[in-house]
Amino acid sequence: MRLLIVALGHRQPGWVVTAFEEYAKRMPREARIELVELKPEARPDNAGEAAIQKLLEREAQRIDAAIPTGTTRVVLDERGDALTTRALSQAFDGWLADGRDVAFIIGSADGLHPDVKAAAARRIALSAMTLPHGLARVLLAEQLYRALSLIKGHPYHRD
Repeated sequence: MRLLIVALGHRQPGWVVTAFEEYAKRMPREARIELVELKPEARPDNAGEAAIQKLLEREAQRIDAAIPTGTTRVVLDERGDALTTRALSQAFDGWLADGRDVAFIIGSADGLHPDVKAAAARRIALSAMTLPHGLARVLLAEQLYRALSLIKGHPYHRD
């Protein structure tokens, strides 16, 4: 199974790349993390709501094209389900049993188009707070590693 992190954003600071790669390399072969980085649309100064919706629509098309058919989609959204690490590990266990790849979608600074959210099997929140995109990547990778560690009985997670 592949865990795709589809993120709108580019040129992250070195610490983000290093931290993300650290957790990605810890993942076992049966659940490897792959980053799919998409450049966000340029946002014009003083863009109105209609312009932002068009921008999000173009991003949605690129997100859709980047995710293979049959992949389970999970949107990261601060208004999504607030999961504990144990609840995430239970969801992860279900995804492993399902055998399909899972794509975790991190939107741009303007969020995600409603169609992207509607196509998702689940919406989850990493936090009720808005996080910088690089930090969201690192936090997600760490939580996926932690969730799998729980499933495998590895002592990484302590309650």
